[in-house]
Amino acid sequence: MKRQAIVAANWKMNGSFGLVTEMSQGLADLGLSNDVSIVVCPSSPFLAALTDAFEQEKACEHISVGAQNVSEFEQGAYTGEISVSMLQACKVQYVIVGHSERRSLFKETSTQVAHKVKTALDAGLVPILCIGESEAERTAEQTETVLASQLQPVIDEVGIERFSHIVVAYEPVWAIGTGKTASPEIAQQTHEFIRKFLANASEDIAAKTPILYGGSVNAKNCQDLFAQPDIDGGLIGGASLKVEEFKTICSAAKGTR
Repeated sequence: MKRQAIVAANWKMNGSFGLVTEMSQGLADLGLSNDVSIVVCPSSPFLAALTDAFEQEKACEHISVGAQNVSEFEQGAYTGEISVSMLQACKVQYVIVGHSERRSLFKETSTQVAHKVKTALDAGLVPILCIGESEAERTAEQTETVLASQLQPVIDEVGIERFSHIVVAYEPVWAIGTGKTASPEIAQQTHEFIRKFLANASEDIAAKTPILYGGSVNAKNCQDLFAQPDIDGGLIGGASLKVEEFKTICSAAKGTR
């Protein structure tokens, strides 16, 4: 079963217009196979500028712009929120939903995340659905329980068939920005569980759903991680702010499996 390989950059609350220029120019000459896609997710003030920069550089069609968050509400008195129509105006194609920092710092629940996934899908955006366990939860052998509790509300909200338009990103909370990385074996084991969990609802959809790994991925460890059969790319944080390192990671993506 063919799955697209995806490498997504999450700049978080970093970046500048200078990085927009540097990234668009740096990726413009990056040779990619037809089955590898690159998504760059800057902070919202840079979305339109990055889209324009990619168009100006005539970046290949496999490079897209994504947002880091979206509101579940269409419009209204929600100061500071960003609607899907605003993202559409910026020609955004992907949106990160349910990142652990949104869940922990801003108290987003899995039910709220599920609503956001539906809102994004209904607008024609591709959600990058983040799930992951804390270090305490892994130590307590609760990883699978936690991941199931984060996935099931989305399945209940949108149905398993719509996962054909969803990208799942497994990000162990204990590995995000800490320098710790799940070993390729641990990451593969967890990705295999995620795919099997989705397969309980639909084996066909599970086989097609890209599952990315995120958590201190860098140029040194990306090859071994991406070589695993159920790891279809990565959601890259700090390393995505360094253009040459990010290009190395993109080049390591394995393409269609």
